[in-house]
Amino acid sequence: MKPLRSILTAGVAALSLVTATVPAHAQWTVFDPSNYAQNILTAARSLQQINNQITSLQNQAQSLINQARNLTSLPFSSLQQLQQSIARTQALLQQAQGIAYNVQNIDQAFRTTYAPASASMTDQQLVSGAQARWQQSVQSLQDAMRVQATVVGNLDTNRTQMSALVSSSQGATGALQATQAGNQLLALQAQQLADLTAAVAAQGRAQNLEAAQRAAAQDQAREQLRRFLTPGAGYRPTTVTMFHN
Repeated sequence: MKPLRSILTAGVAALSLVTATVPAHAQWTVFDPSNYAQNILTAARSLQQINNQITSLQNQAQSLINQARNLTSLPFSSLQQLQQSIARTQALLQQAQGIAYNVQNIDQAFRTTYAPASASMTDQQLVSGAQARWQQSVQSLQDAMRVQATVVGNLDTNRTQMSALVSSSQGATGALQATQAGNQLLALQAQQLADLTAAVAAQGRAQNLEAAQRAAAQDQAREQLRRFLTPGAGYRPTTVTMFHN
């Protein structure tokens, strides 16, 4: 503003000199240099205020645009695929053959099928129990392999979902999209941990049933050995007819 003020001052001085040299009888339009300079300064200040208001409105508009981006939801969702993967694994666990993943069923089986052999049991009951335990072990191994196959099958789905989620996270336009992508990545990790837990549980079940079968077989073998070594009534001769008259 100082250069403008200097120019206006110089113009006022020049007009004063011209006015002083004009003859008295000449006709001049009345001109107030001071008032003119004041009007120029007022117009300049008004223009500066308008520019400031325009800049403020531009900043507010950009802020609203940024807020809209931050509130934009992520267009990609892997929730359905993750839920389907978990449902497949859970369905296999629920289809467990023989002794299922249930505390009451386990207790009942160890009171009957895996119970210690007793002297009151017949030989046929001992054989039937051994066959039932062997069948339980084979079924549990099959269940474990089925769960493991399902977990391996989920790996391809997980890889596809992870690639899509990482791409969505890197291309997120706002904070909400980045947060949602991060949450879905955590959900994918939770699903993978659930698959790992199911595989470990199925494998542990198979190993435990195999160990229980060996323990029951050893106990049954001791009972059968005891029966074999126990003295009987001995040999008693009887009359046998070999030829008919």
